[in-house]
Amino acid sequence: MNQKKTLIQINSDQMGVGSPELGKTLIDNYLKLIIQEEILPSVIVFYNSGVKLTCEDSTVLETLRRIEECGVKLVSCKTCLNHFNLGNKMQVGMAGTMIDIIALQNEAGKVITL
Repeated sequence: MNQKKTLIQINSDQMGVGSPELGKTLIDNYLKLIIQEEILPSVIVFYNSGVKLTCEDSTVLETLRRIEECGVKLVSCKTCLNHFNLGNKMQVGMAGTMIDIIALQNEAGKVITL
């Protein structure tokens, strides 16, 4: 699949504000639909509670694995993983520092925050 220099930042384990149940459904749908696009983002960064999506018991793990298999780099914030005691529970992607995340943002032509 084609990739463009777009970085998506996911800062929550749900999408939007309001109903947590709806928010979890929305993030699940969003990630599934990314795979169907002809042009994928180059990187997806997870921070704050967004890191929970990359860890054990996440309902979107298989979707994230498929996204990663398509060549999208997945990076979870180490500080956030440690804050939620998830440092050893990450199942997909790699852990990165804030310096890593800033470098990826600077390299991106476009940054989308969910």
